[in-house]
Amino acid sequence: MARYRMKQRLISIGEDYTIEDERGQPVYKVDGKVMTIRETFEITDMQGREVVTVREKKIAIRDSMKLLRGGETIATVKKALISPFRDKWIVDVEGGDDLVVKGDILDHEYEVERGGKTVANVSKKWFTIRDTYGIDIQSGQDDGLILGVVVAIDEMVHDPDEAK
Repeated sequence: MARYRMKQRLISIGEDYTIEDERGQPVYKVDGKVMTIRETFEITDMQGREVVTVREKKIAIRDSMKLLRGGETIATVKKALISPFRDKWIVDVEGGDDLVVKGDILDHEYEVERGGKTVANVSKKWFTIRDTYGIDIQSGQDDGLILGVVVAIDEMVHDPDEAK
């Protein structure tokens, strides 16, 4: 299992930050691109190699963001049309099993499921620092994909330009 630490609402256009492991060591960089038509966030390892790129899909019926690797779409993140009791997001994974994200997205207390089984948890409860939350990813999962999903959802939920 891998555990990562992110700061709440650091994602904004042009803002760069790191994703740390549970020991506080930087393991990934997130680069928010300023001069792009669409909101774009590149997640790279500390050597600068692409892990995943998160890009806003401008022409869509509802909010969605694409996750790319090597220029190819690997998944699309979108809010479910109907979610009566709590937030629910669907991640259409290209050539693989889709993911479902559900829980309290605004408060960073949610889980990521594949085939009805939890593959990742996001929680603020793990850290005593007020604006920090953790991402626990089960072994055997694509960490880059799941981190990209978290970045995409955080941006779609907290983007002040979008009507929610």
